Amino acid sequence: MEVLTETTEEDEAAEWEEAAEQPERSEKMRPAEAQKEETTLSPEMLRDLERKLSEIEVPTPADHLASFSTDTDTIDISKLPLTYKTNTPKEKLMLQVADNFSRQYSHLCPDRMPLFLHPLNECEVPVSLGHGGHRGPGQREVGGFSKGGGQPTHLYSSTTVLKSQRGSCFDFSTLLCSMLLGSGYDAYCVNGYGSWDLCHMDLTREVCPLTVKPKEAVKKEEKAPPKKYAIKPPRDLTSRFEQEQEEKRQQEIRDQEEKLRKEAEEQLLEETKVKPDSLHGLRVHSWVLVLSGKREVPETFFIDALSGRSYSPQDEHFLGIESLWNHKNYWVNMQDCWNCCKDLIFDLGDPVKWEYMLLGTDKPHLSLTEEEDEDFNDEDDVETLGKEDEDKSFDMPPSWVEQIEITPEEFETRCPNGKKVLHYQRAQLEKWAPYLNPTGLVCRLTTYEDLECTQVLEIKEWYQNRGDKLELRHINKSTGLIIDYFKPGHPQALRVHSYKSMQPEMDRVMEFYETARVDGLLKREETPKTMTEYYQGRPDFLSYRHINFGPRVKKLSLNSADSNPRPTVKITERFHRNPEKPADEDVAERVFLTTEERIQLRYHCRSDHITANKREFLRRTEVDNKGNKIIMTPDMCISFEVEPMEHTKKLLYQYETMMQLKNEEKLSKHQVWESELEVLEILRLLEEEEEAHTLTISIYDTKRNEKSKEYREAMERVLLEEHMRQVETQLDYLAPFLAQLPPGEKLTRWQAMHLKEECLGDFKQRLIDKANLIQARFEKETQELQKQQQWYQENQVALTPEDEDLYLSDCSQAMFRIRILEQRLNRHKELAPLKYLALEEKLLKDPRLAELLKAFS
Repeated sequence: MEVLTETTEEDEAAEWEEAAEQPERSEKMRPAEAQKEETTLSPEMLRDLERKLSEIEVPTPADHLASFSTDTDTIDISKLPLTYKTNTPKEKLMLQVADNFSRQYSHLCPDRMPLFLHPLNECEVPVSLGHGGHRGPGQREVGGFSKGGGQPTHLYSSTTVLKSQRGSCFDFSTLLCSMLLGSGYDAYCVNGYGSWDLCHMDLTREVCPLTVKPKEAVKKEEKAPPKKYAIKPPRDLTSRFEQEQEEKRQQEIRDQEEKLRKEAEEQLLEETKVKPDSLHGLRVHSWVLVLSGKREVPETFFIDALSGRSYSPQDEHFLGIESLWNHKNYWVNMQDCWNCCKDLIFDLGDPVKWEYMLLGTDKPHLSLTEEEDEDFNDEDDVETLGKEDEDKSFDMPPSWVEQIEITPEEFETRCPNGKKVLHYQRAQLEKWAPYLNPTGLVCRLTTYEDLECTQVLEIKEWYQNRGDKLELRHINKSTGLIIDYFKPGHPQALRVHSYKSMQPEMDRVMEFYETARVDGLLKREETPKTMTEYYQGRPDFLSYRHINFGPRVKKLSLNSADSNPRPTVKITERFHRNPEKPADEDVAERVFLTTEERIQLRYHCRSDHITANKREFLRRTEVDNKGNKIIMTPDMCISFEVEPMEHTKKLLYQYETMMQLKNEEKLSKHQVWESELEVLEILRLLEEEEEAHTLTISIYDTKRNEKSKEYREAMERVLLEEHMRQVETQLDYLAPFLAQLPPGEKLTRWQAMHLKEECLGDFKQRLIDKANLIQARFEKETQELQKQQQWYQENQVALTPEDEDLYLSDCSQAMFRIRILEQRLNRHKELAPLKYLALEEKLLKDPRLAELLKAFS
């Protein structure tokens, strides 16, 4: 159905009669083969058909329902450009073409919905589709139409939609299509039919994408190839009967779990079962089609402009397509949509499947076989013999919409008021614009146990720009466990903090960025009675430390760890292998039993041994009750050695080892005390940050960054002062003196000489006044300094250290001011004669005085 193709009356009558003979058509499709049949009509039949056609009234979209979500009273059309209010001659011609196309379509397809071709804009001016879009982002609100409401009567401009942040699905599809076209995609606006969920943006039957866990790839264990010569494994003596019974028990457990899972799925399907929709397949909706090819798009897909989600053409939410358009042409779908959009072929160059409105489409036609091509060329040669080819193409008029401009603030806000709430199946997702919440909260996901969303299961909160680098907070309502995740940059390199209470000495787990810490701490686990630390990459090869605490004597306070530490009962430390030491002398684990005054050592096991050396020292006081020094005795060291060595049996070696362990025990206790202090410091910082809600601002964010703003304002002041100085230098220095003379009177030589002397005298006096002013300030600062020094001499004995520091600071500042004034005075004395001579030379060269002063030179 080519509108601009010239056809004879006989051909048109044949097509119309053919359409009249086939009244029963499918609702969304008209067979292409029926349009190719040819029937001859008598002149009387033609005249009767013309009379009937003249009586046909084509309904416009305004005849169905004026349904548009934007309030027209809130739009000030007086500020809109002239292109919004009037149509150009080419646009009027385009409307005539669209009206002709709509009439022919309504006659040939009376059972289908009228085409959405020429709606009204915000100025009540009819516009043709396809030439009102520009590139630019937009916001979304609820839109969508049922058949009871039909298609919208208005299609507002993208600038108005962006300004009001409201619109129908057709408005936002046009806006999104314009953005995609401006980005180089092959995009089209679609007029079709959608499901109830799609038209109403109902996501309550869909699973939130943030709750779906990614599938972990199962790694297949590579079996080592069998060796030709290998030791036979020992005989398997396990009972096969017991194995079979265990496998049966495990299978029963799996079957029971699978049965419960299926029952839960069936119950969920029953609860979320879609209710029957009386308007299923009749709800008008608009979305965007993106064809594959351009911008490396691999497959054709749909985008719902209201939700911003992408779908496959096979998705069951899209029930059919009436037409589609872009800035180049308008296409009508002639394919059957009985199977929704799953079987549609989006080859817009196929005139059988897609009827286009304008010639000159950039879509290639279907390729013909060689035989069909030859027959087609032969017939064309006969029919077009002696005829001249005419250019019957018609381009779409240019866009009447202004260029869209989106500020960074609008782009950052994204949605109206900067907040958006989405309801999913057993989940609610809230989104905020950055810096909208004082806590830095930008996203919150709340999951529920029931479909009614009354029992909260867990909460996930995402943060940005936090001063404490908090990125994610996971709250489990059933267990009360809170897990905080931090980005790199925390003062103590904290990465993860798991806790139930922020009170100290409670159950908590802290994980750290080990590369950012000097001590190589990976994780610290704490309970009211224990503390466990894990290390990596330490020079002393420490990998593990476990501390057992005894009951506290005094009550705990936040700042009492220094004066009231928890008594240490036991310290267990483990070490990695030190390759520089022999294995039987390299300590693998040591235990300090402080209350029992014992120290236990376990060494690493040599590769050719099955057991390791062990020692236990009974630590006693160095002096007895009489003050006599205690000598090391053999019973103070109990050892087990796989291969005893002579030097390890000596008491001197044992005594030196025990003295070294005593020092290491003191060091370990001190490190435990530091760990307790660090935990209190981290908790204090977290509580302060939670109360202060300080957010970091990038140096490139000039509107929020106060320092950057102050610097910019300072630079603007400097530029303004520089401009004022330049203006002052350009002022007429003779103007005050010339104003004393009568206006219009010509200068005499005596008056010129008098003006020169008066100007030089005034400038000389100003130089002297400036020197006197600097001198006076210099003398004042010197006197103030002398007074301060005299006061210090009189009260030196009674002064506190703070007063002395304040006195020295004041003296330093006074000396600095005195030096500056002295430099300014000396510089002024040096430049004053030069400035005076420069002004005198300037006066001699001034065109108003130069000729008159030559006689005196």
